[in-house]
Amino acid sequence: MSRIGRKPIELPKGVDVVINGSAVTVKGPKGELQRTFDPRLIIEKEGNTLVVKRTSDDRQVRALHGLTRALLNNMVIGVSQGYQKVLEITAESVGYRAEMAGKNLMLYLGYSHPIQVTPPPGITFSTDPKTRTITVSGIDKELVGEVAAQVRRYRPPEPYKGKGIRYINEVIRRKAGKAGKTGKGK
Repeated sequence: MSRIGRKPIELPKGVDVVINGSAVTVKGPKGELQRTFDPRLIIEKEGNTLVVKRTSDDRQVRALHGLTRALLNNMVIGVSQGYQKVLEITAESVGYRAEMAGKNLMLYLGYSHPIQVTPPPGITFSTDPKTRTITVSGIDKELVGEVAAQVRRYRPPEPYKGKGIRYINEVIRRKAGKAGKTGKGK
């Protein structure tokens, strides 16, 4: 049996869960999330906890057991605490910067034009010019990660000089670069 799937999900104060068949709605102080799960899994609310049970021992149902529990847990954490990803414009990137234009994010990344990123519903951007960081925050973990990855894709860090946008704790493996000419062989 799935070790993750067996763990009950504790509901913090202020979080309400409505189960309608295979559709689950989680409401909390930060917002509301809704998701439909596989009908072969049973989601029950027992007191102040959520429990995921499976109807059979098929291989696919066993695989979905832990996934369903993890997705539900992410929903509960999202509506109670929220999620955020922090991106950093590396110090080697002279002239690269990010700033806010209303709710939109403006990126100046060495291209001939600035890049304007409009946040999807449920996502907010914030920037700090001193530390050269971009914070992507929201209640949906999947969406926060996807938007952060899209912002990083505009200028991923390159291995020679390290210029670009990277996650705050990401380690970039550097390459030595081209060896100089020795003058031999003439």
